[in-house]
Amino acid sequence: MSSLEQLKQFTTLTVDSGDLNALKAFHDVTDATTNPSLILAASKNPEYAPLIDVAIEYAQDKGSSPKEKALIALDRLLIEFGKEILKIVPGRVSTEVDARLSFDKTATIKKALELIDLYKKEGIDKERILIKIASTWEGIQAAKELEEKHGIHCNLTLLFSFEQAVACAEAKVTLISPFVGRIMDWYKNSTGETYTSETDPGVKSVKNIYNYYKKFGYKTIVMGASFRNVGEIEALAGCDFLTISPKLLNELANSTTKITRQLSPESASQQDITKVSFINDEAGFRLGLNEDAMATEKLAEGIRNFGKDTVTLLSTLEKRFE
Repeated sequence: MSSLEQLKQFTTLTVDSGDLNALKAFHDVTDATTNPSLILAASKNPEYAPLIDVAIEYAQDKGSSPKEKALIALDRLLIEFGKEILKIVPGRVSTEVDARLSFDKTATIKKALELIDLYKKEGIDKERILIKIASTWEGIQAAKELEEKHGIHCNLTLLFSFEQAVACAEAKVTLISPFVGRIMDWYKNSTGETYTSETDPGVKSVKNIYNYYKKFGYKTIVMGASFRNVGEIEALAGCDFLTISPKLLNELANSTTKITRQLSPESASQQDITKVSFINDEAGFRLGLNEDAMATEKLAEGIRNFGKDTVTLLSTLEKRFE
């Protein structure tokens, strides 16, 4: 069997892409994840111009200015990509809330409900959607309310710290996306060291989160994300989900390297781990996150970059209404 087929025996696989053609190439994946950067990249492909046209037409008679129309069109564009993705994958698609709302619980909930409503109008049930939200304190609390009061499944992204992971589990969110490669990038830049799959700090972070969740019976799905090489993926074989770029999926599909399960509920139960809690402890959460320089910097950077790509996409759409 290929490495990809072996990996699928232990882990649910997700494609990390907004490229519909790339998605069609893989039959071993269940879900798909997107983010503003991936949608921006895909939108530049002339092949997807019809999706943009639908969004522009939808917003044409809504909003009082090109800026307002562009915001409306962006939401519809996200849904158009989501619709097409769901024609390809059998499971769920993650659709991201505007990263610029990451510190506004009320606005995040409002936007999530609007996106779910747009999907509903297109005949897509909320069970097939994961609303993707940055793992800020406000984002986690928004997800908690969306899950509890509205039955909306959430994917908490830009997750770099143990504090974020614990708070998400206690909020009973459906899924988290702890980032591997971005953590390793930070440590490489900070220390100048080269890391193996065994010493990779991003891999270690996800292993710690997985073991903690399984040790204490949390139901939140752990989906490792942001990989730089197949070694990181192989080191996390057995993680609940892994979301992988088309490039790395191809590498795995063309390899016959033996994949050995690295993570399991059984091994997690044997770990010596201390339980902690951030329920009703916003100060403790913020202090813990602040003490982790890597997580603080990468979270802020991720929000900035996703926000920047959203603004770029909005600017492109706005020109269509001038």
